[in-house]
Parts: sequence; structure tokens; C-alpha cells
Amino acid sequence: MKFCSNCGTPVELRVPEGDNLPRYVCPACGVVHYQNPKIVVGCIPEWEDRILLCRRAIAPRHGLWTVPSGFMENAETLIQGAARETLEEANARVEMGSLYAIYNIPHINQVHVLFRARLLDLDFKPGIESLDVQLFGEAEIPWDTLAFRVIQEPLKRYFEERQQGKLGFHMGTIEELRK
Repeated sequence: MKFCSNCGTPVELRVPEGDNLPRYVCPACGVVHYQNPKIVVGCIPEWEDRILLCRRAIAPRHGLWTVPSGFMENAETLIQGAARETLEEANARVEMGSLYAIYNIPHINQVHVLFRARLLDLDFKPGIESLDVQLFGEAEIPWDTLAFRVIQEPLKRYFEERQQGKLGFHMGTIEELRK
């Protein structure tokens, strides 16, 4: 951040009085500009023993597979956001189920929230952000071409738990990969 969105003055990065973290502060009008993690919402859409995946038509990770998900919008709930993203990316209508996983990704300032969901019908097709959408059984999942670790980990757990007959809730942290 370079300029105050309130008055246009160049901002300073400093710890405001009464705070303990550096923030962008406007020296002219005094506005403190907080920057907080972004929330990504999505779901694991189920149809019988298969799940719906989307092949990304956008960066990052263009051409790789993921569950329908994206950034939550203002004035919507977690469930509304996950349903909207599923409709936008796969033109799929879903009934949201239970919360399945929350993953913290501190190195990119994101929190991912995944729900289980049931496809209401098989009338789906790629949305503007998807090259393709398909149903996959566990043996058909394109594990080597999944877009993100934050999708791979819950999907592996989902199939393991489904085989055991007990799907639970999970919370974890995805650490930055070291090169």
C-alpha cells in the first residue's frame, strides 16, 4: 500500500499507538489501514461415489484441477460464497452439507474453508473460470495435476474417511514449501 484510500496522502508503515503490529498509517488523516487474511470458500460436490472437479482456466495454476472455490465476497455467508463459486466455476447447483475443513495458509495470508456438498443434478458445465468440469471416482482423481496442496490434503482425507464410513471435520495449516 502506498497511498491512503481516505485522503490520498502517502502512507507510512509503523506500529500505531496501542497496537503491536506494523500497519499502514496515514500521517495526514490518521487512518490505520488494516490488511487481513482473505477467506477462500469452496466445497467438495458429491454425486454418488464421485466428486466434481474443475480444470482451471485462470492463473494461478492454469490447466490444473481443483474443487470449486474462490474468494468470499462482502455481504455473503460462507455457505453462500461456496455455493456461488460452485455455480460460477461449474454451473452446478449444490445443497451445502457440513463444514469439512479449515486450512490456514499464513505465507499467502489466506484461510480456506471447505464444505461437503451434494450435487442437485448432473446439469453442469464449465464456467468462465474453468476449462473443464468432470466427476471423478477416487481411482480417477488426477492427483498429479491438482492445483493446490490445500485441495490435495483434504481430498485424500475425504476418500480415506469415506472408506471408513466416518467423515469428520479437520483444521490444519499449510506451510510454505521450501525450495
